[in-house]
Amino acid sequence: MKRQHRFRAILFDLDGTLTDPFTGIARSVNYALQQLGHPLLSDDELRRWIGPPLHASFEQLLGDPRLADQAVAHYRQRYWETGLYENTVFPGIPELLSDLKAADIRLFVATSKIRPPTERILAHFGLQPFFEAIAAVDPDDRDGNKAMVIGTLLPTLGTDRAWTVMVGDTIFDIHGARAHRMPCITVTYGYGEYRDLYLAAPLALASTVGTLRELLSADASTFGQIPSFTARHGKPT
Repeated sequence: MKRQHRFRAILFDLDGTLTDPFTGIARSVNYALQQLGHPLLSDDELRRWIGPPLHASFEQLLGDPRLADQAVAHYRQRYWETGLYENTVFPGIPELLSDLKAADIRLFVATSKIRPPTERILAHFGLQPFFEAIAAVDPDDRDGNKAMVIGTLLPTLGTDRAWTVMVGDTIFDIHGARAHRMPCITVTYGYGEYRDLYLAAPLALASTVGTLRELLSADASTFGQIPSFTARHGKPT
């Protein structure tokens, strides 16, 4: 008898969930700021740039949407040529995707990155064949957010929507999924602040790819027996 998995479809965030993009994003952000004569950011400050929409982050920092437009253009110039390749796949991710696909679970990417570099990254690292579809942001869309991105996949999901989960590393993934009444499993090896993730109350937190595998591979009869994220990680201090 074929095992009945808890989920029929899984939406994966890209940055901080499938790959570690820090070097490429950090260098490209500081390149853009340098072109505008703005002080460079520290690594700690740059970590917070992974997850939120890029234009919104530049506008918040620079205080001017027109300057943010210029910064995004400079960022993309470097990122598309070099930065997207300054990236690494988290260990265990290819094997996890392969096993999920072999179990006939539908896999998708749902990212707030724009489409061209998303497709290049997935192709460059050999991940694209695992995914049925990629939902990303159009290059001219300033306000692309995770709820909007997830929404574009709903017609494709069809009746499997009721058995779909979002997997990401920030509160933007949690809130984006919740906007569509979809559960979210959040990984803590990415770039979200643990306390923020905990307080946003996702379905579960996974500190490693191994833990994520346990949660995504659970069948319908045993999923409820998996310890909660509170039991696994404790309350934030």
